[in-house]
Amino acid sequence: MRVVVLGAGSWGSTVASLVAGRDPTMVWARDAEVADEINQERTNTRYLPGVTLPPLLEATDDIEKAVAQAELLIIGVPSHGFRETLEAAKGSIRPWIPVVSLTKGLERDSLLRMTEVVKEVVPGHPAAALTGPNIAREIMGGQAAASVIATEDLAVARALQQTLRRGLLRIYTNHDVIGCELGGALKNVIALACGMAQGLSVGDNTRAAVMTRGLAELTRLGVAMGGEPATFAGLAGMGDLIVTCISPHSRNRHVGEQLGSGRSLEEVLGEMTMVAEGVKTAVTVHELAGRHGVTMPVCEQMYRVVTGEITPDTAYLGLRLPAGHEAEPG
Repeated sequence: MRVVVLGAGSWGSTVASLVAGRDPTMVWARDAEVADEINQERTNTRYLPGVTLPPLLEATDDIEKAVAQAELLIIGVPSHGFRETLEAAKGSIRPWIPVVSLTKGLERDSLLRMTEVVKEVVPGHPAAALTGPNIAREIMGGQAAASVIATEDLAVARALQQTLRRGLLRIYTNHDVIGCELGGALKNVIALACGMAQGLSVGDNTRAAVMTRGLAELTRLGVAMGGEPATFAGLAGMGDLIVTCISPHSRNRHVGEQLGSGRSLEEVLGEMTMVAEGVKTAVTVHELAGRHGVTMPVCEQMYRVVTGEITPDTAYLGLRLPAGHEAEPG
């Protein structure tokens, strides 16, 4: 199978490298210098420093050239560029090939999940999402991990499972695309909150409470939007939430920690080469919670921080709920 990955960031390059171990694979990079480095040096120092890429992985900055030969198309670009990238590619996509999203975010204006964007832009193609607790650097280092391929058609999911699993990366299938995509997107907002807790030095007990209550919040919203409760207790929900909240490699946790230490959002984002989806998702979640009538106090505080309404220390004062305010579980 000829696999094409659109997006040469850390996760896109990682997935492309894994697949290239068995199937001919090409990765598209928006920047010609990144594509040239992959082809000539077998490295991608901007996004995967210190990693040697497999010899069979090809790269190009010509999106039409890449997509025209794809028998499986994988998209690993940030949510704000997802539709634009797919629009640029759609004229070259072969009929009926599966399109897999690696993006853990929601479209800002439409509030759509990425597989919904796929269905709008290229109808007729099986749309799937690969999600779960996957830190790119650890997977490239050969450490064990598990992920989920989500699509309504489990026959397609099983075929993708065989193509994507490699070595110590185990792939599970799931038909709950809504739950899997929402879990991957919403946990980034909770990771901002956990990072802020670290930056403010409010303690591990507080971080544990925020993670736990955050999981309850994203589950409530996810179920209200059509997801299944069990999904949010699995790899695409709790698993991804945990790693994004605790890993020093997590971009969203990093942003939250820097905000908690007193730096401005503009300063933090300005020095990053990769996108922290949680900043945009905090605004999207605020709109979705209002639309579906779901109370999300942790996410609401993060929305108020990223929009400049309050500071991180004020946000944590707001998260100290009075006794009897809410009962467990739920």
